[in-house]
Amino acid sequence: MTYKLFLGSGSPRRVALLKQMGVAFEQRVLAVEEIYPQELKGVEITDFLARLKGKTHQQQLQQNELVLTADTIVWFDDTALGKPKDEAHVLDMLSKLSGKTHEVITSVCLSTNKTQTCIEATTKVSMAVLSKADITHYAKTHKPFDKAGGYGIQDWIGLIGVSKIVGSYTNVVGLPTEKTYQLLLPYLSSIAS
Repeated sequence: MTYKLFLGSGSPRRVALLKQMGVAFEQRVLAVEEIYPQELKGVEITDFLARLKGKTHQQQLQQNELVLTADTIVWFDDTALGKPKDEAHVLDMLSKLSGKTHEVITSVCLSTNKTQTCIEATTKVSMAVLSKADITHYAKTHKPFDKAGGYGIQDWIGLIGVSKIVGSYTNVVGLPTEKTYQLLLPYLSSIAS
């Protein structure tokens, strides 16, 4: 069977990484209210949301269609830091992360019209001490409102502020490419380009 792969994400970073991997896909983004049960922690949150995003596509999928969905959070101090609402929120988040280590957790879900398979990746990211001036400059010039934890490791703040990472770099960007490749591998030879 020849498969068709959809990426159920509006993230330009996920699009770019999947293209760099040489995977043929089309983007199909459906609106999902990203609400999860409050008792969930860490990877339970990203798994729940990645599966939820996949489920919104499942009813539309044909037998030979797949959809890849993902969710990323910054996990710090037993709290999920999602996307910031405004510059003040970026300042608050990055002030908390400054000089400390946090985890970036991504779940990637591959859905058919009947099944869902999820993989997870966790990367530890250590931040240098960031000045208020640097955080304010970053919030104003880069406007990282679509990024979990209020920053992109590939942005200016990542270049000047990330002192160490343990784990997958691409996971912090938004898609753990090595694990995603393994998830897609059974289908890769039969995905239509």
